[in-house]
Amino acid sequence: MISITPISGMTLTTLIVTAVVLSALGLSGPGGMLQVLLIGGVVCTALSMSGSLVTQYKIGYWLGATPRRIEIGNLVGSVVAALATTAVIILMAKVYGFAPGPLHAHPLPAPQPNAMAAVLRGVMGTAGAPWLLYGVGAVFAVATEMCGVSGLAFALGMYLPMELNSPLVLGAAIAWLLKRSSRDPALAKARHDKGTLIASGFIAGGALVGVLAALLKFVEDSAHVTIVPDLTRIAALGFGPWLDAWGNWIGLSVFLMLGAGVYWDSRREKVA
Repeated sequence: MISITPISGMTLTTLIVTAVVLSALGLSGPGGMLQVLLIGGVVCTALSMSGSLVTQYKIGYWLGATPRRIEIGNLVGSVVAALATTAVIILMAKVYGFAPGPLHAHPLPAPQPNAMAAVLRGVMGTAGAPWLLYGVGAVFAVATEMCGVSGLAFALGMYLPMELNSPLVLGAAIAWLLKRSSRDPALAKARHDKGTLIASGFIAGGALVGVLAALLKFVEDSAHVTIVPDLTRIAALGFGPWLDAWGNWIGLSVFLMLGAGVYWDSRREKVA
Protein backbone atom coordinates (compact mmCIF):
# COMPACT_ATOMS: atom_id res chain seq x y z
CA MET A 1 0.00 0.00 0.00
CA ILE A 2 2.86 2.43 0.70
CA SER A 3 5.71 0.99 -1.39
CA ILE A 4 5.38 1.17 -5.19
CA THR A 5 8.57 0.42 -7.12
CA PRO A 6 8.60 -0.10 -10.91
CA ILE A 7 11.00 -3.03 -10.62
CA SER A 8 10.54 -4.48 -14.10
CA GLY A 9 11.02 -1.15 -15.86
CA MET A 10 14.08 -0.23 -13.79
CA THR A 11 15.56 -3.70 -14.36
CA LEU A 12 15.09 -3.42 -18.13
CA THR A 13 16.75 0.00 -18.07
CA THR A 14 19.65 -1.49 -16.10
CA LEU A 15 19.99 -4.30 -18.64
CA ILE A 16 20.10 -1.86 -21.56
CA VAL A 17 22.70 0.41 -19.96
CA THR A 18 24.82 -2.52 -18.74
CA ALA A 19 24.65 -4.30 -22.10
CA VAL A 20 25.76 -1.16 -23.94
CA VAL A 21 28.67 -0.56 -21.54
CA LEU A 22 29.89 -4.17 -21.55
CA SER A 23 29.48 -4.40 -25.31
CA ALA A 24 31.65 -1.29 -25.70
CA LEU A 25 34.27 -3.01 -23.49
CA GLY A 26 34.37 -5.99 -25.87
CA LEU A 27 32.03 -8.47 -24.19
CA SER A 28 29.51 -10.17 -26.47
CA GLY A 29 27.82 -13.50 -27.13
CA PRO A 30 26.54 -15.88 -24.45
CA GLY A 31 29.28 -14.90 -21.98
CA GLY A 32 28.41 -11.23 -22.20
CA MET A 33 24.70 -11.96 -21.89
CA LEU A 34 25.35 -13.99 -18.74
CA GLN A 35 27.31 -11.11 -17.20
CA VAL A 36 24.50 -8.67 -17.98
CA LEU A 37 21.90 -11.03 -16.48
CA LEU A 38 23.95 -11.39 -13.30
CA ILE A 39 24.20 -7.62 -12.89
CA GLY A 40 20.51 -7.22 -13.68
CA GLY A 41 19.63 -9.89 -11.14
CA VAL A 42 21.57 -8.10 -8.41
CA VAL A 43 19.93 -4.76 -9.24
CA CYS A 44 16.44 -6.32 -9.44
CA THR A 45 16.92 -8.02 -6.07
CA ALA A 46 18.19 -4.82 -4.47
CA LEU A 47 15.20 -2.87 -5.82
CA SER A 48 12.63 -5.37 -4.59
CA MET A 49 14.28 -5.81 -1.17
CA SER A 50 14.65 -2.07 -0.58
CA GLY A 51 11.04 -1.47 -1.53
CA SER A 52 9.78 -4.15 0.83
CA LEU A 53 12.08 -3.00 3.65
CA VAL A 54 10.48 0.44 3.60
CA THR A 55 7.11 -1.15 4.29
CA GLN A 56 8.47 -3.62 6.81
CA TYR A 57 10.22 -0.96 8.88
CA LYS A 58 7.06 1.11 9.07
CA ILE A 59 4.83 -1.84 10.01
CA GLY A 60 7.54 -3.11 12.37
CA TYR A 61 7.60 0.26 14.12
CA TRP A 62 3.84 0.03 14.67
CA LEU A 63 4.06 -3.52 16.00
CA GLY A 64 7.18 -3.03 18.12
CA ALA A 65 9.60 -5.11 16.04
CA THR A 66 13.27 -4.15 15.99
CA PRO A 67 15.31 -3.59 12.79
CA ARG A 68 17.52 -6.52 13.83
CA ARG A 69 14.62 -8.97 13.84
CA ILE A 70 13.29 -7.58 10.58
CA GLU A 71 16.64 -8.02 8.84
CA ILE A 72 17.11 -11.56 10.23
CA GLY A 73 13.64 -12.40 8.94
CA ASN A 74 14.58 -10.98 5.54
CA LEU A 75 17.76 -13.06 5.37
CA VAL A 76 15.86 -16.25 6.14
CA GLY A 77 13.03 -15.27 3.82
CA SER A 78 15.45 -14.52 0.97
CA VAL A 79 16.94 -18.01 1.13
CA VAL A 80 13.53 -19.67 1.26
CA ALA A 81 12.20 -17.45 -1.54
CA ALA A 82 15.22 -18.19 -3.76
CA LEU A 83 14.76 -21.94 -3.33
CA ALA A 84 11.00 -21.77 -3.87
CA THR A 85 11.25 -19.50 -6.91
CA THR A 86 13.90 -21.67 -8.56
CA ALA A 87 11.79 -24.78 -7.99
CA VAL A 88 8.70 -23.09 -9.47
CA ILE A 89 10.63 -21.89 -12.54
CA ILE A 90 11.96 -25.40 -13.18
CA LEU A 91 8.48 -26.86 -12.67
CA MET A 92 6.85 -24.41 -15.09
CA ALA A 93 9.59 -24.99 -17.67
CA LYS A 94 9.05 -28.75 -17.56
CA VAL A 95 5.25 -28.66 -17.60
CA TYR A 96 4.44 -25.70 -19.86
CA GLY A 97 7.71 -24.32 -21.22
CA PHE A 98 8.47 -20.68 -21.93
CA ALA A 99 9.20 -20.86 -25.67
CA PRO A 100 7.50 -22.74 -28.54
CA GLY A 101 9.05 -26.13 -29.24
CA PRO A 102 8.30 -29.78 -29.99
CA LEU A 103 7.34 -30.50 -26.38
CA HIS A 104 5.48 -27.23 -25.73
CA ALA A 105 3.34 -26.04 -28.62
CA HIS A 106 1.53 -23.50 -26.43
CA PRO A 107 4.05 -22.26 -23.83
CA LEU A 108 3.37 -19.87 -21.01
CA PRO A 109 3.49 -16.19 -21.96
CA ALA A 110 6.62 -14.71 -20.42
CA PRO A 111 6.63 -11.05 -21.54
CA GLN A 112 9.26 -9.78 -19.10
CA PRO A 113 11.87 -12.53 -19.72
CA ASN A 114 11.23 -12.29 -23.48
CA ALA A 115 11.70 -8.51 -23.33
CA MET A 116 14.98 -9.00 -21.45
CA ALA A 117 16.09 -11.64 -23.96
CA ALA A 118 15.28 -9.29 -26.86
CA VAL A 119 17.37 -6.53 -25.28
CA LEU A 120 20.36 -8.83 -24.71
CA ARG A 121 20.22 -10.42 -28.16
CA GLY A 122 19.96 -7.01 -29.78
CA VAL A 123 22.87 -5.38 -27.98
CA MET A 124 25.16 -8.37 -27.34
CA GLY A 125 24.25 -10.42 -30.42
CA THR A 126 25.06 -10.05 -34.10
CA ALA A 127 21.69 -8.70 -35.29
CA GLY A 128 22.16 -5.27 -33.73
CA ALA A 129 19.96 -3.36 -31.31
CA PRO A 130 16.71 -1.81 -32.60
CA TRP A 131 17.67 1.69 -31.53
CA LEU A 132 14.93 3.22 -33.67
CA LEU A 133 12.29 1.27 -31.74
CA TYR A 134 13.88 2.30 -28.44
CA GLY A 135 13.73 5.92 -29.57
CA VAL A 136 10.09 5.60 -30.62
CA GLY A 137 9.30 4.08 -27.22
CA ALA A 138 11.00 6.99 -25.47
CA VAL A 139 8.95 9.47 -27.53
CA PHE A 140 5.74 7.62 -26.63
CA ALA A 141 6.71 7.65 -22.94
CA VAL A 142 7.34 11.40 -22.97
CA ALA A 143 4.08 12.02 -24.85
CA THR A 144 2.01 9.95 -22.42
CA GLU A 145 3.57 11.70 -19.43
CA MET A 146 2.74 15.08 -20.98
CA CYS A 147 -0.87 13.87 -21.37
CA GLY A 148 -1.03 13.00 -17.67
CA VAL A 149 -0.84 9.23 -18.24
CA SER A 150 1.78 7.08 -16.53
CA GLY A 151 4.40 6.11 -19.09
CA LEU A 152 5.13 2.89 -17.19
CA ALA A 153 1.46 1.86 -17.17
CA PHE A 154 1.18 2.63 -20.90
CA ALA A 155 4.30 0.57 -21.64
CA LEU A 156 3.00 -2.37 -19.59
CA GLY A 157 -0.20 -2.32 -21.60
CA MET A 158 1.80 -2.37 -24.83
CA TYR A 159 3.86 -5.48 -24.20
CA LEU A 160 1.70 -7.58 -21.88
CA PRO A 161 -0.48 -10.21 -23.63
CA MET A 162 -4.22 -9.59 -23.91
CA GLU A 163 -5.11 -12.30 -21.36
CA LEU A 164 -3.18 -10.29 -18.77
CA ASN A 165 -4.35 -6.87 -19.96
CA SER A 166 -8.05 -7.73 -19.67
CA PRO A 167 -8.03 -8.15 -15.86
CA LEU A 168 -5.98 -4.95 -15.58
CA VAL A 169 -8.60 -2.98 -17.52
CA LEU A 170 -11.48 -4.33 -15.44
CA GLY A 171 -9.55 -3.76 -12.21
CA ALA A 172 -8.78 -0.17 -13.25
CA ALA A 173 -12.47 0.40 -13.99
CA ILE A 174 -13.46 -0.95 -10.56
CA ALA A 175 -10.82 1.23 -8.89
CA TRP A 176 -12.14 4.26 -10.77
CA LEU A 177 -15.70 3.52 -9.63
CA LEU A 178 -14.59 3.02 -6.02
CA LYS A 179 -12.70 6.32 -5.98
CA ARG A 180 -15.93 8.03 -7.02
CA SER A 181 -18.28 5.94 -4.89
CA SER A 182 -18.65 8.63 -2.22
CA ARG A 183 -18.34 12.37 -1.87
CA ASP A 184 -16.47 11.83 1.39
CA PRO A 185 -12.76 11.61 0.41
CA ALA A 186 -11.89 9.50 3.47
CA LEU A 187 -14.65 6.98 2.74
CA ALA A 188 -13.76 6.81 -0.95
CA LYS A 189 -10.10 6.20 -0.08
CA ALA A 190 -11.02 3.48 2.42
CA ARG A 191 -13.12 1.70 -0.19
CA HIS A 192 -10.36 2.01 -2.78
CA ASP A 193 -7.78 0.63 -0.36
CA LYS A 194 -10.07 -2.29 0.49
CA GLY A 195 -10.40 -3.07 -3.22
CA THR A 196 -6.63 -2.95 -3.60
CA LEU A 197 -6.19 -5.47 -0.77
CA ILE A 198 -8.79 -7.83 -2.26
CA ALA A 199 -7.19 -7.58 -5.70
CA SER A 200 -3.79 -8.32 -4.16
CA GLY A 201 -5.27 -11.43 -2.60
CA PHE A 202 -6.60 -12.50 -6.01
CA ILE A 203 -3.13 -12.08 -7.51
CA ALA A 204 -1.48 -14.16 -4.79
CA GLY A 205 -4.24 -16.77 -4.87
CA GLY A 206 -4.09 -17.05 -8.64
CA ALA A 207 -0.32 -17.57 -8.49
CA LEU A 208 -0.65 -20.29 -5.85
CA VAL A 209 -3.38 -22.10 -7.79
CA GLY A 210 -1.28 -21.85 -10.95
CA VAL A 211 1.67 -23.50 -9.20
CA LEU A 212 -0.63 -26.18 -7.74
CA ALA A 213 -2.10 -26.88 -11.21
CA ALA A 214 1.40 -27.22 -12.69
CA LEU A 215 2.43 -29.56 -9.87
CA LEU A 216 -0.65 -31.76 -10.43
CA LYS A 217 0.00 -31.87 -14.17
CA PHE A 218 3.64 -32.77 -13.57
CA VAL A 219 2.58 -35.66 -11.32
CA GLU A 220 0.01 -36.79 -13.89
CA ASP A 221 2.54 -36.76 -16.72
CA SER A 222 5.25 -38.46 -14.66
CA ALA A 223 3.08 -41.19 -13.09
CA HIS A 224 0.68 -41.49 -16.06
CA VAL A 225 -2.35 -41.10 -13.81
CA THR A 226 -5.37 -38.77 -13.85
CA ILE A 227 -5.79 -36.65 -10.73
CA VAL A 228 -7.99 -33.89 -12.11
CA PRO A 229 -10.38 -35.24 -14.77
CA ASP A 230 -11.20 -33.20 -17.86
CA LEU A 231 -14.97 -32.75 -17.64
CA THR A 232 -15.20 -31.66 -21.28
CA ARG A 233 -14.05 -35.14 -22.36
CA ILE A 234 -16.31 -37.18 -20.11
CA ALA A 235 -19.34 -37.80 -22.30
CA ALA A 236 -20.91 -40.15 -19.76
CA LEU A 237 -21.78 -37.20 -17.51
CA GLY A 238 -23.93 -35.68 -20.21
CA PHE A 239 -22.56 -32.13 -20.03
CA GLY A 240 -19.11 -32.70 -21.52
CA PRO A 241 -19.92 -31.29 -24.99
CA TRP A 242 -21.86 -28.43 -23.40
CA LEU A 243 -18.88 -27.42 -21.28
CA ASP A 244 -16.57 -27.66 -24.28
CA ALA A 245 -18.80 -25.34 -26.31
CA TRP A 246 -19.61 -22.84 -23.57
CA GLY A 247 -16.41 -22.96 -21.51
CA ASN A 248 -15.22 -19.49 -22.55
CA TRP A 249 -18.59 -17.90 -21.74
CA ILE A 250 -18.65 -19.62 -18.35
CA GLY A 251 -15.16 -18.32 -17.62
CA LEU A 252 -16.16 -14.80 -18.68
CA SER A 253 -19.23 -14.95 -16.44
CA VAL A 254 -17.16 -16.03 -13.43
CA PHE A 255 -14.62 -13.30 -14.21
CA LEU A 256 -17.33 -10.62 -14.24
CA MET A 257 -18.84 -12.03 -11.05
CA LEU A 258 -15.45 -11.75 -9.32
CA GLY A 259 -15.19 -8.13 -10.43
CA ALA A 260 -18.68 -7.39 -9.14
CA GLY A 261 -17.82 -9.12 -5.86
CA VAL A 262 -14.73 -6.95 -5.40
CA TYR A 263 -16.79 -3.80 -5.97
CA TRP A 264 -19.62 -4.93 -3.67
CA ASP A 265 -17.32 -6.00 -0.84
CA SER A 266 -15.24 -2.81 -1.10
CA ARG A 267 -18.39 -0.66 -0.98
CA ARG A 268 -19.15 -2.18 2.44
CA GLU A 269 -15.98 -0.60 3.91
CA LYS A 270 -16.57 2.03 6.60
CA VAL A 271 -14.39 4.82 7.89
CA ALA A 272 -13.12 4.04 11.39
